Amino acid sequence: MKQKNMDMLNGSIASKLLLFALPLAATGMLQQLFNAADIAVVGQYVGANAMAAVGSNSPIIGLLVNGFVGIALGANVVISNYTGQQNITGIKKVVHTSILFSLIGGIGITILGELIAPSLLHLLSVPDKVFPMALAYLQIYLLGMPVIFLYNFESAIFRSQGDTRTPLMCLIISGILNVALNLLFVCVVGMDADGVALATVLSNLTSSILLFIILMRRRDAIKLEISSIKIHRTVLMPIIKIGLPAGLQTMVFSLSNICIQSAINSLGEEVMAASSAAFNIEILAYYLVNSFGQACTTFVGQNYGAGNIKRCRKVTQISLTMNIGITVVVSSLILLFGKPLLGIFNSEPKIASVGIIRLFFILAPEAINAVMEIMSGSMRGYGYSLVPAIITFAGVCGIRITWVYTAFQISPTFLTLMIVYPVSWAITAAVLVIAYFLFMRRFKTKC
Repeated sequence: MKQKNMDMLNGSIASKLLLFALPLAATGMLQQLFNAADIAVVGQYVGANAMAAVGSNSPIIGLLVNGFVGIALGANVVISNYTGQQNITGIKKVVHTSILFSLIGGIGITILGELIAPSLLHLLSVPDKVFPMALAYLQIYLLGMPVIFLYNFESAIFRSQGDTRTPLMCLIISGILNVALNLLFVCVVGMDADGVALATVLSNLTSSILLFIILMRRRDAIKLEISSIKIHRTVLMPIIKIGLPAGLQTMVFSLSNICIQSAINSLGEEVMAASSAAFNIEILAYYLVNSFGQACTTFVGQNYGAGNIKRCRKVTQISLTMNIGITVVVSSLILLFGKPLLGIFNSEPKIASVGIIRLFFILAPEAINAVMEIMSGSMRGYGYSLVPAIITFAGVCGIRITWVYTAFQISPTFLTLMIVYPVSWAITAAVLVIAYFLFMRRFKTKC
């Protein structure tokens, strides 16, 4: 593939943000479609129980994957800073450290996950008749953690140079393979949840290998050389310093979702299935929101490395405006076609009626989430990652867990659960905006 590095230090900001964010959003959506394809296939060809079994794992998988994706964002920021400084040696060290670190971390998560998988599902109150299939799906999926983490670190390396299209192309190839394998394992071989999990693992393996090969064929600073793969402590610590809080911040959403998922599971298999279907639709809008947050992080990271604080401010302002505007349009379109989209997963009327409730409470206030992503993303670009993570933990996780054990106990309905999403977003976004402006006061004299 031709190298597609982007000059983030000069020229138009808006058009480049768009060129960066849209392929990144498409990549996230396609990754989510792996899980959506799993649910759709078992929902149509196996039944609601298998659909619920796969869907009940979404919060756990999100928790595991998002934590390491956040750490990968640390690699993105460090490489971006080095790129702005034109520090080729530093870039090379981060690339080779990231590859090895992702594999070691992925293997560790696989081992830990396999040991605690049954306990995690019991914690979610997965019903007995769904439990065996849910456990089989999770155990097989966990085997693919090393290649999932490798893919996300590889993608972070490409993003640091403004190339979001190469990871997308590789994911399109593996996505097509995933759908084909889903149908093969379920419709031909006769497997159920375990078959779609196996298909997802093989697809992720394909995408990570493709990116690995492309990195080896690069001719610039991010070229991968197998003989140079090692952990460089001098760059590992900044990656962890920036990435770990970012990972914790994304994990917060998954932790709160696990708590909410446990409450949803207590409402029965039909509500579980409806919520799972709605989640796999609404998350598409979130990936769009998140893509502009990551674009803001990368653009700010490079310009901060180059010492251009004025352009950093401008990047944040344009990112926020574009993210809110596009999010409102996309969320409105998804809501407009909500019922037909839910019908892709399951045609039962009750599932559709419950699913549309979730779509409304998530998508109508999605623009608030856009504010959260840009404020957090901008501060991460400066290497300031801990405070946004703490604010998000308290504002999102704290409020949602408290809500489940108070308001939901008083009124144990699906509607009660859904109200907590806009409430927690609004409070967290307000505090993040205040934190951002307080943080930026230190750069006032540099503008």
